[in-house]
Amino acid sequence: IIKNKILFFILGFIVFFGVLAYISKISKLNISSVVVTGNAVVESALIKENVEREMEGNYLWLFPKTNIFLYSQNKIKNSLVEEFERLKDIELSIDSDRVLEIKVGEREPKYTWCGVSPSITNSSTHDGCYFLDQEGYIFDKAPYFSGEVYFKFYGQVELIDGSPSGSYFFRENFPKLIFFKKTLEDISLKPVMLEVSGDGNVVVYLSSHDGSQGPEIKFKLDSDINRITENLETALATEPLKTDFRQKYKSLLYFDLRFGNKVYFKFKE
Repeated sequence: IIKNKILFFILGFIVFFGVLAYISKISKLNISSVVVTGNAVVESALIKENVEREMEGNYLWLFPKTNIFLYSQNKIKNSLVEEFERLKDIELSIDSDRVLEIKVGEREPKYTWCGVSPSITNSSTHDGCYFLDQEGYIFDKAPYFSGEVYFKFYGQVELIDGSPSGSYFFRENFPKLIFFKKTLEDISLKPVMLEVSGDGNVVVYLSSHDGSQGPEIKFKLDSDINRITENLETALATEPLKTDFRQKYKSLLYFDLRFGNKVYFKFKE
């Protein structure tokens, strides 16, 4: 009797899963196609190819991964982010016609990261610059731009398989670096690039207006940004520096904000 009950239970279990597997394969319960919206740079065909690849095969050799109740949203999202660093804010939904709609947002290039230092060839990352978004996330190789099209960042970042894509530029400090940049612009200065060295020193390079090396502004990465910007503004509004800065800008070498409330500066002799 016990053996019969066990066999009956096993048989019932197999039949139950067999029926579920059969039902899960009904066309009305499976995704019919994939549509991509919201993308501008990343090709729709590449996104669809990635999604369809993730939905190939079956779970436990029985249940299709295209089933509208079983398809893995998290796995698809993670796969898209991993393959296309430019994508963000990915949303998946299925309409009444069983069409899987992939709504994506793309990271907007705001700045560029161009290596460890302006004086060092970026050979470890195959040369060239990479785009950063507003949060300092490095996500794609940038084409060559002549002139001062994008603000450039320099400094050590994490490399993933020899590429900086997928990493952040000093993530915790990035907001205050951007704040300092914008403050300089508010007082009519034109910063064009910023370098963070291994010892925590930061150098902001101002535009020279003629393509040559411009003046530098030096400060510590752990500085109180509000205080050092106020010190710089005060110094630039005080004579004789106010007049010298306006008349002898091309001969200015640097401002140094690393020493408390003092602002050191130097012009070429």
